[in-house]
Amino acid sequence: MQLTPYIIFKGNCEEALNFYAGALGGAIPQISRYGDIPGGDTHGQDPQWIMHSRFTSEGNVLFMAADGPSDATDSGMVSLSLNFTDAGSIQNVFSKLSDGGTTTMPLQDTFWGATFGMLKDKYGINWMLNFDKPKN
Repeated sequence: MQLTPYIIFKGNCEEALNFYAGALGGAIPQISRYGDIPGGDTHGQDPQWIMHSRFTSEGNVLFMAADGPSDATDSGMVSLSLNFTDAGSIQNVFSKLSDGGTTTMPLQDTFWGATFGMLKDKYGINWMLNFDKPKN
């Protein structure tokens, strides 16, 4: 069994996916648009909006995403957590993901032996970034 996050955006899914591709060094191997639905029924959505997509990146990062109803609300109850194997990568990704967003906990050394930080990106997605320091 595998849990795969599915993120719903409010009409800016493609923009967000491209942002994540740059920040995480990832790829978007699959995009299906509402306009691709056979018979032309877009279910009331913009035909250019993304009906379904997949995002992948190194280190087994995978999530799916789509554009949803414009009246969808942000719950703020879910965070995506990234675990890093080196200190340089966490700094770089934190900086890129926080561009245009809000840092909720600056990247810092913690009492549990990790470098850790949290942010909400410009698309309203909560992220937690963690690097467990090697134990001597």
